[in-house]
Amino acid sequence: MKTTIEQVRETLKESIDEKTRASSSRYFKENEAPKVYGVRMAEVNRIGKYGLQQIKNLSKQHVFELCEELLSTGYLEEAAIACIWAESLHKQYEPADFQVFERWVHNYVTNWAACDTLCNHTIGTFIMMYPDYIAELKKWATSSNLWVKRASSVTLIIPARKGLFLDDIFQIALILLHDNNDLVQKGYGWMLKAASEAHQKEVFDFVVKQKATMPRTALRYAIEKMPADMKAEAMRKDILNI
Repeated sequence: MKTTIEQVRETLKESIDEKTRASSSRYFKENEAPKVYGVRMAEVNRIGKYGLQQIKNLSKQHVFELCEELLSTGYLEEAAIACIWAESLHKQYEPADFQVFERWVHNYVTNWAACDTLCNHTIGTFIMMYPDYIAELKKWATSSNLWVKRASSVTLIIPARKGLFLDDIFQIALILLHDNNDLVQKGYGWMLKAASEAHQKEVFDFVVKQKATMPRTALRYAIEKMPADMKAEAMRKDILNI
């Protein structure tokens, strides 16, 4: 009898789309491209949700072990399924699970897609349940690891859209403000953009105050959803800091 993991991998192989596989590399820098089967993401989601039915009676610990097995291969599709499974257990999250999620970020995240998929929902949901762990995200922001730094900000995307943790968002943005990697800049810029959905004026004021030294990549991301006049004011190079 095949294990659930074996079934998942067999189904992924049967679902390979050559066009998807051929085009996947263009979304990543050459040295950061993950391994891929080449399966359309809608199909990956379907496979992941079907797999949930096979593991629904397993303990959280057992499911996390399966998730780690999937994450460890470096395949983008397997990482996506691992995140679906981990997120499905959110009602069972407890503080000790942060150590598991932190290990996954440090050991298995090697590209922006895996980072965002894991952090947006699995870890973001955890943080909304246990906000004291934002202090750990601030430690992540000081890491020498590119993906840990990006994780510190993209974990807060969904909470930011809900209007949560604005002061913490600004603190993390300040820690990352002058990072020279564009993927870190895009990460915290995206976090600020998400926060602007509920706190447009506060985010605008923050951007204008920091714009003299904020990388333009981060600035453009942060103001993307603002009205045209606010964008123009934020982008003006001669504007006075306030």
